[in-house]
Amino acid sequence: MNMHTSLAQARRRHPFAATALVGALALSMLGSLQGCIALVAGGAVAGGLSLNDRRTGGAQIEDQSIELKSGGRIREAIGDKGHINVTSYNRIALITGEVPTDADKAAVEKAVAGIEGVTNVVNELEVGANSTLSTRSSDTVITGRVKSALIDAKDIQSSAIKVVTERGNVYLMGRVSEREATRASDIARSQPSVLKVVRVFEILTEEQLANLK
Repeated sequence: MNMHTSLAQARRRHPFAATALVGALALSMLGSLQGCIALVAGGAVAGGLSLNDRRTGGAQIEDQSIELKSGGRIREAIGDKGHINVTSYNRIALITGEVPTDADKAAVEKAVAGIEGVTNVVNELEVGANSTLSTRSSDTVITGRVKSALIDAKDIQSSAIKVVTERGNVYLMGRVSEREATRASDIARSQPSVLKVVRVFEILTEEQLANLK
């Protein structure tokens, strides 16, 4: 007995159940199609991990965990004061944003440093008032420009570089050679509205880079 015959019989005996059966089959097929679409659209991404990343899969997962945990640890340390962002790359935690006092800045650094997996903390917090909405919007535009310029540059691997912008200051993270670090810094520095470029790179030798490839 094929599926069409069973559906016809089901409609005669239980019309509402047959309708539910058809709906379930349609949803099942749609789910399969969406899975295929996600796989194709993702391309270089599998399970939330980038296959073009120079970090190991374990390091990528750990970086995500560090960023997720940082919010709770910071709230425990200073409450809701300040505007703080934590970006982790290969277990190096970059802290950007603003806090009211030097004591808050030190407390945030201590909280992030205590997160399991963090090997180094780069504390770039500014002591002062929180940045304005217009400043943050400008930072978003700058980040987009720098990323686009890195993609356009054919002599470096843009996917190996993470870009963070805070108050017009651009922070570059990644595992790169000295040549790539210099090139990426020059590209970022040449973009409109960039005030300063801060390198938070992990420098690899050309031999180490070749082994990664």
